[in-house]
Amino acid sequence: MHQRQKPSAPERTSDPAADGGALSMSHNDSRSLLNFSQLVLSAGQIKPSPALKHSKITYFEVEILDMQSKKQICIVDKVPPASTVLDVKHKFHKACPQWYPSRVGLQLERNGPFLKDSINIQSLAVSSIITLYFTDLGQQVGWTTFFLTEYTGPLLIYLLFYIRLSTIYDQVESRKNFRHPVVHLACFCHCLHYIRHLLETLFVHKFSEGHTPLKNMIKGCAFYWGFTSWIAYYINHPRYTPPSFGHRQVSYAALAFLMCEAGNHFINVALAHQTNSGNKTCFPSPTYNPFTWLFLLVSCPNYTYEAGSWISFTVMTQTLPETDMERRHMILFFKSSSLVVGIFAFLMVIQMSLWAQKKHKLYLKRFYPEVRRKAAMIPIIF
Repeated sequence: MHQRQKPSAPERTSDPAADGGALSMSHNDSRSLLNFSQLVLSAGQIKPSPALKHSKITYFEVEILDMQSKKQICIVDKVPPASTVLDVKHKFHKACPQWYPSRVGLQLERNGPFLKDSINIQSLAVSSIITLYFTDLGQQVGWTTFFLTEYTGPLLIYLLFYIRLSTIYDQVESRKNFRHPVVHLACFCHCLHYIRHLLETLFVHKFSEGHTPLKNMIKGCAFYWGFTSWIAYYINHPRYTPPSFGHRQVSYAALAFLMCEAGNHFINVALAHQTNSGNKTCFPSPTYNPFTWLFLLVSCPNYTYEAGSWISFTVMTQTLPETDMERRHMILFFKSSSLVVGIFAFLMVIQMSLWAQKKHKLYLKRFYPEVRRKAAMIPIIF
């Protein structure tokens, strides 16, 4: 019999492939970890994402009071620091629709000057609450509309008298009496003066403020339109007589008138194109153009030329009172016609001298070294 042998315990044999695979895996993991560490070290520290900074903007509250009663009208809130007075006016208009921005006058103090639209609201602030006083400026019109209306009227009115309408003059006298050449020359000069004003209003002048009260336009139109009717009635009348010294007086006066008109135009162009030195505007200086040399003597040569135009027009259209008229009212008529243009010229000189004095004071503040030795309008006198 064969004895059954007990099976021996199974010997543990190592699988070299399995062991080698385990070793290779652990070696790869360590190498990957080493590479990752080197990558981190080469990239530097990982910076945390910066926290968002919330900028704090200080808003202002503008309290608007009535200037007369000191009662509060409204409060304009959340006004950014970069806002201007014009922005406040627009927000005020939204709160009170009956007040248009053009007719709103805002003052920092009662009875103080009106704030310009371009002023930054932050420059007025002492605290977060700004108190302004409101004044109704009334119905407003634009400066362009103001001047176009004021200058178009005299141009058309004079032409109505020049054609001698039957409703103004007696047609029988108009046919009998011959028109002196100075009548045609006066019409040309008068129309040239106001056409120049109209063209400069449209293409030359620059207006700092956008509006002016309607009552100012009414007063200006009444002055210009009224005097134009008075002047044109006498110059274009059938009984008009030529100047005392005849052709020589007319020629010299017309030449002076044209020179003053040219000078006025070139001065307005120079004022509209003032040179800038850095951030500072420089006062216009004389150029090669001889019409600008008047800047050496006066600060407002445009008013000087304007006055010269009307004085020349007065001399050119001066009439000769005829003493051999049988009726007294004829003598009075010619005396009136010889003085009417002179009265208008005198009033214009007075008005322009006042404007020149006002501008001269502003020029002294802005351009003191340049204008301190200059007169305002007429050397020595003004």
